[in-house]
Amino acid sequence: MRIFTVLLCIAFIFSCTTPEKSQPTIMKKDTHSYSNVDQVRIEHIHLDLRVDFQSKILKGYADLTINNFGNADSIILDTYGLNFKKIIYEDKHGAKYTLGEFDEVHGAPLAIKLKPDTKKIRIHYATSDKAAGLQWLNPEITLGKKHPFLLSQSQAILARTWLPCQDTPGIKFTYSAKITVPKELMAVMSAENPTEKNAEGVYEFNMPQAIPSYLMAIAVGDIEYAKIGDNSGVYAEPGMLDRAVYELADMPAMIKAAENLYGPYLWGQYDVIILPPSFPFGGMENPRLTFATPTIIAGDRSLVALIAHELAHSWSGNLVTNSTWDDFWLNEGFTVYFESRIMEEVYGADYSTMLTLLGQQDLEKTVEKIHAGKHPEDSKLILDLDGRNPDDGMTDIAYEKGRFFLKACENAVGRETWDAFLKQYFKEHAFGSMTTENFVEYINEHLIKGDQELAEKIMLDDWIYKQGLPSNFPKIQSNELDKVKEHIADFTSGKGAQSIDTANYTTHHWLYFLRNLPEELSPAQMQDLDNTFGFTNTGNSEILCEWFKKSVDNDYQPAFANMEAFLINVGRRKFLSPIYTKLARTPSGLELARNIFDQAKDGYHSVSRNSIQEILYPETEG
Repeated sequence: MRIFTVLLCIAFIFSCTTPEKSQPTIMKKDTHSYSNVDQVRIEHIHLDLRVDFQSKILKGYADLTINNFGNADSIILDTYGLNFKKIIYEDKHGAKYTLGEFDEVHGAPLAIKLKPDTKKIRIHYATSDKAAGLQWLNPEITLGKKHPFLLSQSQAILARTWLPCQDTPGIKFTYSAKITVPKELMAVMSAENPTEKNAEGVYEFNMPQAIPSYLMAIAVGDIEYAKIGDNSGVYAEPGMLDRAVYELADMPAMIKAAENLYGPYLWGQYDVIILPPSFPFGGMENPRLTFATPTIIAGDRSLVALIAHELAHSWSGNLVTNSTWDDFWLNEGFTVYFESRIMEEVYGADYSTMLTLLGQQDLEKTVEKIHAGKHPEDSKLILDLDGRNPDDGMTDIAYEKGRFFLKACENAVGRETWDAFLKQYFKEHAFGSMTTENFVEYINEHLIKGDQELAEKIMLDDWIYKQGLPSNFPKIQSNELDKVKEHIADFTSGKGAQSIDTANYTTHHWLYFLRNLPEELSPAQMQDLDNTFGFTNTGNSEILCEWFKKSVDNDYQPAFANMEAFLINVGRRKFLSPIYTKLARTPSGLELARNIFDQAKDGYHSVSRNSIQEILYPETEG
């Protein structure tokens, strides 16, 4: 692979061989980073950047405070499309630097010559207007439609598109920033944040806890803040703020439940920003400031499991971080398990069990799809993403198979013992990184403790190193969803939709109902469902997505106009990909999908745009 050739050449030219043993080295090589973190590391970054909406760039400088514990002759940084003006040492003298060969996935290594006493480097640079980690929204695709909006998405390896850094999850640094924006807008970051606009349009930030590069985040827009609880609140565009406050009212209860389970929240403030609809994910766990899609604002607090998930990342992922992207399950599997425990504490076991069973269905479909594809080995928890985009590992294997592995551990030892183990795990590894191999050692030492019978119950190797789902996969039973099965049976036997008692249905009842209907329904059945339950016009995005998939399967034309509007106005990849995939299965559907995509693509984040491009134009992949 070309990245290794570049690394070897740079290492030969610049490296030296006397690392100090007092400085811990990275636990294993991250194949998605050029950085020589085994010799020199960034300890702090200070950014001084101006946000230029007209040119769609950030420009200014980054001060890097470094620890050259290996006496390296250079520091190698990850960059992608950055334009460098000059690089200077602390004494203002210019530094020699070399930008290596560009790779479409990884960008280009920036090697900066170091002097023996170099502690700080100032890099003057500007981003490209095509930086994949930044999305510049024109006013017309924001809620208020008056002001532009900027948001970042650094996971997995997109931080390098907007700041020079060691772009690997295996190391962490603190940061500070001075961000200058148009005076009518406010800037926020994954740091200590302002709660109101100032007249100058200059905002200063401090992040005292060390974080990996993928948690660097910035948003700029016409936003306001409302407090929810003692150490939590929400940012949103003015027209969204009241609805967001209502929807997230249970956030303080979630924080309390999380702390009761696995120890104190160590990040100070926990806020959420509700972003414009083009945000490609449900949420992003940026420390102190979760980025969230507006599709969770359903009006009935039925989709707030996403907030529980992002909050849980404050322990799993942000506090104890996967060392490389091959170890991604250590981030998301732990988080989905923790999310379910928070939801159980706040909303009850029946509610949490419904979510778990829905997750199981998603996982089973993902395993089937992976085993039919080019990389069946991707159904293992531990991945090998060398030579591939790390986004390829962001599937339900990491999320749901990881969660069910932890559930299997809980079943094997009992909840009390398992909770004590997890609490100790988070405490002992706080603000550090973890590999799969080190976790296996840790669980063997602190939980299994040589007990062969327990080891056979947990089946570590089967879960982590083998494809598919092990024989001890937890059995999930939901009384609530069993009732839905009966309703489905009634409907498919010929009873009308009006005969179904949906008085106590939540979003999760509806999702199970729609997902488990027969794939083929008659036009009369589709019309009956829509007339009775109003699926085509619901404001709940989760239900809409399932209904639109069902509508495509059955060519239910009355839903197509709303489906087109949904695909144009919502940028969340979770919803876009399955609907476009369904449409692409037939020639007429593919033509419609491509027409919709042509209208919508400029409003999509690059993450979503690239995914849909691969679905609709597979012949152009690579």
